[in-house]
Amino acid sequence: MLSLLARKPWYLLVLPAALLAVAMGLRNGGSGQGELAEMAQTGQTQSMGAIEQAPAPEVSVSVGPGLPLNVRSRFETGQGLFSYSRQLRTAAAAGDAEAGWMLSRIYDYCGVYAMDPSAYAIDGQMLTTLKLDAAPGLQAARERVRRGCEGFSAADGLGSALLAEQRQSAARAGNLPAEAALLAMGKPLHSSETYQRELVERVLDSQDPEAFLAISPAMGVAAAGNQAYTGKVAGSQLSQLAWQVAACRLGLACGPQSALMTAYCANGGVCSRDPRQDFETFVYDAAVPRQGVESMNQMINSLIRKRGDGR
Repeated sequence: MLSLLARKPWYLLVLPAALLAVAMGLRNGGSGQGELAEMAQTGQTQSMGAIEQAPAPEVSVSVGPGLPLNVRSRFETGQGLFSYSRQLRTAAAAGDAEAGWMLSRIYDYCGVYAMDPSAYAIDGQMLTTLKLDAAPGLQAARERVRRGCEGFSAADGLGSALLAEQRQSAARAGNLPAEAALLAMGKPLHSSETYQRELVERVLDSQDPEAFLAISPAMGVAAAGNQAYTGKVAGSQLSQLAWQVAACRLGLACGPQSALMTAYCANGGVCSRDPRQDFETFVYDAAVPRQGVESMNQMINSLIRKRGDGR
């Protein structure tokens, strides 16, 4: 990973070893994050062409006692996530599948910080001494995570085991993004090819941006050679990004300070040097080779189904 980061100095920050160990903390099957650096190794910087935007879908969410109407939007504020997680835990324990899924997103987002909050803060302060162009962006992203996740500690155990447990609980309660995330983590509810293919179809039919984001790691290079995904947008480095960009077009928050952009930068060390870039612009600028733009657009457009389109 370090060598990959070093190959793209125009948008990636190469960290000292002590900081890199923290910055590369994204887990497989996290919130659709963690492989942009690998996908960008064949990329070239370019401008993004005009692309038709799909309307955001209407997403039905369950709301637990004391929770805001839009549980997902509350997470995207990135503030007070420790106290919010308490509300979500109560609702999830009462059977609210959506609350359980968003609780897992908080665990994933705050996991690196929670390992050692004091060290996380010190590392952030050290970034101010680095004379690198990308340092301010990384510092800002890490500060957003620090402020949002304040209150969590190592005692909360926000590791891969708790993350998987929480997503299994939400998936069994009927939450599709959680079920998709388990597939991406290599821990699907069922291991058969038939189940995996049907799960991808259910995600496509849902047009739920959270489900698209959750399943995206499973649709990248991890899917290469898997017969369950024959004929699907799967199996290449760019296919994972195609699912993520499609999630953005379907309504996922993908702005410059969104959870997606923040986690890529703060937890993955993959930062845009332009603080105004949203995720889609960043992908086309940094990870898609010029000759691959048309193919990327076709993949994305094939994932977004118009109403009444049964493909």
